[in-house]
Amino acid sequence: MSWRVAFHDQARSCRDLGSPFTATLLDGFAQLGLPEGLIAERITSWPGDISSNGASVPLRLAGALHGLVLEGMDPELAAFYPPQDLPSEAELHKAACTAIPRHEGYIDHRLNDAPQTNEVARATVLILAADALSERFDLPLILSELGASAGLNLNFDRFRLCAPGGDFGPSQSPVILTPNWRSPAPEPHGFTVAERQGVDLSPRDPVAERLRLLSFIWPDQTARFERISAALDLAAEHPPRVDQADAIDWLEERLSRHFAGYLHLVYHTVAWQYFPQPVQVRGEALLAEAGARATKDAPLARLSMEADGQGPGAKLTLRLWPGGTEHDLGRFDFHGRWIDWIAPKL
Repeated sequence: MSWRVAFHDQARSCRDLGSPFTATLLDGFAQLGLPEGLIAERITSWPGDISSNGASVPLRLAGALHGLVLEGMDPELAAFYPPQDLPSEAELHKAACTAIPRHEGYIDHRLNDAPQTNEVARATVLILAADALSERFDLPLILSELGASAGLNLNFDRFRLCAPGGDFGPSQSPVILTPNWRSPAPEPHGFTVAERQGVDLSPRDPVAERLRLLSFIWPDQTARFERISAALDLAAEHPPRVDQADAIDWLEERLSRHFAGYLHLVYHTVAWQYFPQPVQVRGEALLAEAGARATKDAPLARLSMEADGQGPGAKLTLRLWPGGTEHDLGRFDFHGRWIDWIAPKL
């Protein structure tokens, strides 16, 4: 895939997900080109897949430019960013192409790292699954998150999920989730988290790297920006533990432990799909082996929210041991705008 096609495709996705600003920015590069220099040379000769299915280079560049604005490094560029009115494609392109040579070193460094939005709206699914599992087993939960980034979603029991049948979580939580319910919402039961850990190849510090994490939020998505800001505040108060390691190596150690009297919930949200195929195969085998050892007083559950190419949104799946039963939980918007929830019959 050429870099221009990748930028166009990402622009289309941004527009579909409610960010006309980011779509305009990326379409401008695809249509009108990149300014000559190091950044253009690097992007146009990027090895491998630069699209959202690979290195997500368009979002790396968009995040770097937003970082310049958030860090107060380029007031001239900031004049074209929200809350200002959406500029024309040509105006925004000119502003971005003027800024890139001024901050070549900063942008070149930022291109090294993949986007990590740590979208906390995905916690809607985690809350609903944890609540259903607790209602079925009446056991406290041990959490293991794969691809946890800054670990914001390890605090999902501290978020408030608004639902027609009653809200889930603390009523005074600063993080409030308000998805559009496209299906009947369950009534809250309540659950307890006894222990929580996550893993990431490149974990981020929610305090020291706050602005970096926020830079990957699309600038015109104010509600999303405020929600993740609140989750970062919560993480500063309740620091999540995220180990730096290969996810499956780490998972092997976690699954080797017997959590008697607890339900072990392993989960991943838009992370598994980026693991290489051999890694996925190994992970599936480890989960199956651990599932064979699971008991009624130490059950194992795996919750998956991943793209499956079917759309809309991501597919939700729960596998539960002992027994290895699989439950279709419906579909969910990637940014948590809506949910089509199927309550599991456990």
